[in-house]
Amino acid sequence: MSFAHNLETILRFENVTLELGDGDSRVRPLDSVSLEIARSEFVGVVGPSGAGKSTLLAVAGALQSPDSGSVRVLDQELTEMAGSQGKMAKFRLRNIGFVFQSGNLIPALNSADQLRLMNRLAGGSSSFDPMPFLEAVDMAHKAKNLPRQLSGGERQRVGIARALVTRPGLLLVDEPTAALDRARSQQVVALLAEQSKTHGVAVMMVTHDHEVLGHCDRVLEMVDGRLGTFQPATT
Repeated sequence: MSFAHNLETILRFENVTLELGDGDSRVRPLDSVSLEIARSEFVGVVGPSGAGKSTLLAVAGALQSPDSGSVRVLDQELTEMAGSQGKMAKFRLRNIGFVFQSGNLIPALNSADQLRLMNRLAGGSSSFDPMPFLEAVDMAHKAKNLPRQLSGGERQRVGIARALVTRPGLLLVDEPTAALDRARSQQVVALLAEQSKTHGVAVMMVTHDHEVLGHCDRVLEMVDGRLGTFQPATT
């Protein structure tokens, strides 16, 4: 499997602001956020609940448009596609991968068919073979298993394989260790770091789990809609 993206900067935010709500309940989950993530870079984002981390992922993943500022993925300005849902959806399917909590797998599909469906949705080849992707995450032996037959860590690994089917330039990861014990958490995040380096994927991971941050190239902290460098607590 080779990923053929030639742009050094995969994700770029420039002064991105988004406000939600009305009147006194209006909040600003993104407040003049600027950010760059390069190819093969693994960036962790931490911060308290309600700080804007989920909104950051949604905007980076072309699921939500900001009120102002520029968001570029693979040098494509996302706001230019905001008026065409079809064009935006096609770009998202082909260029942005998502890894959700607990894998977010379809209950009725086995591991291999999870990947086949993603390939079909993205308009991939009818001769698509899911096995190399499952082998990359050490799940080829569970190709015929349904999600209920997999452990939490195994579901996450299938979710990672599914996210890589379209060979995305950007991988967005939402709390991948929320349902895992310490050992499996380390394994899953180490796998994400490995896939980032092996295939040149820019990865942004939102997490509350500070114990896995050692796998990241950089860690940022979001507080009240603003991003800054994470400063670990000292004892």
